[in-house]
Amino acid sequence: MSDYVLDYVWAFALALIITFALTPLVKRFAVAVGAIDKPDARKVHHGAIPRLGGLAIFLGYIGSVLFNGSIPHDHKLFGFVLGTVILVLVGIWDDIKQIEPKTKLMGQIIAAAILVAYDIRVDFINLPWGGVVYLKYWAAPLTIFWIVGFTNIVNLIDGLDGLAAGISFIACIAVCAMTLQLGQTDLACISLALAGATVGFLRYNFNPAKIFMGDTGSMLLGYTLAAISVMGAVKTAATIALVVPAIVLGLPILDTLFAIVRRKISGRPIFKPDKGHVHHRLLAQGLSQKQAVLMMYAVTALFGGVSVIVAEVNAWIGIALVLVIFLGSIFVARRLGVITHSDAAGHPLPRPTIERSDSDETISFDREELAKALEESDDSHKK
Repeated sequence: MSDYVLDYVWAFALALIITFALTPLVKRFAVAVGAIDKPDARKVHHGAIPRLGGLAIFLGYIGSVLFNGSIPHDHKLFGFVLGTVILVLVGIWDDIKQIEPKTKLMGQIIAAAILVAYDIRVDFINLPWGGVVYLKYWAAPLTIFWIVGFTNIVNLIDGLDGLAAGISFIACIAVCAMTLQLGQTDLACISLALAGATVGFLRYNFNPAKIFMGDTGSMLLGYTLAAISVMGAVKTAATIALVVPAIVLGLPILDTLFAIVRRKISGRPIFKPDKGHVHHRLLAQGLSQKQAVLMMYAVTALFGGVSVIVAEVNAWIGIALVLVIFLGSIFVARRLGVITHSDAAGHPLPRPTIERSDSDETISFDREELAKALEESDDSHKK
């Protein structure tokens, strides 16, 4: 490992420097092409903020990967870079034009299929109790499903300033630790390059954010983490390479599962957005954006620590740890109202007017706006 320390430092530092330097330029480009995120009822930011910051993450990350001596420039790297470029182009298109979800999904499937075409796929799975399951004809579709799923996972938590970038950084570090345990120095460098790019971007994305990563960034982060996990499984025949990213990204994965349950309970379409996600509920508990983000960082770090432990211990102990984390998450989610949040219909109350004086503070709502909001909420519960 010591022989590769400089490569690790170089991978992280170069990506950080490039991303940090290019983000202001990308911000100007985003404004010029109209890639602007405007506030609405579900979003917590105020004012129009440029998105497309993922382009800076991509340039810093891919530049670091291509100029690292520990990463072999073989056909798999070519396929990986090609798939990444296609996905980033789809993300840029979406950030500028807001394309249809089906079109975006098709782009994600194509990017994932390119990895499979270049022999980056899971052909078999090692079972914890021994034995191997060969996927045969299912190898390609299941690998594509895995990659597309991860591609969208990070996007689902991109709701607060710095949240997706910070959680992705923690995930990259955990995945890097896993690849080092498996002796995969090239994948460790790729993980560190992505980690460096997210840190360089966080300088502009942490609250109060000056730019958002957009779908370009969130899809890139999820896609890359998925690709690293699959390449790790291919190189070492170790199923743990797939398990670690799934555990460390347990927060957005569970948030997605809870959202499906919550919307089913309330009788709403599972793909219709609401304000019942974890970060929304933390804000409803009175936390500031920074406090909510830091708390979710801490939870992700906990999941990351568990993932590293699971990679080292007996399979059954690992399963027990994951089960404890899962049950604990359900308990906390119920307490926060993430699973059965009564206001999941997504009709927020109007913003209050706060009047302060030297001796008192008065909070008031516009009567007509309040009545309208309550009526909409009541109608949604009757359906």
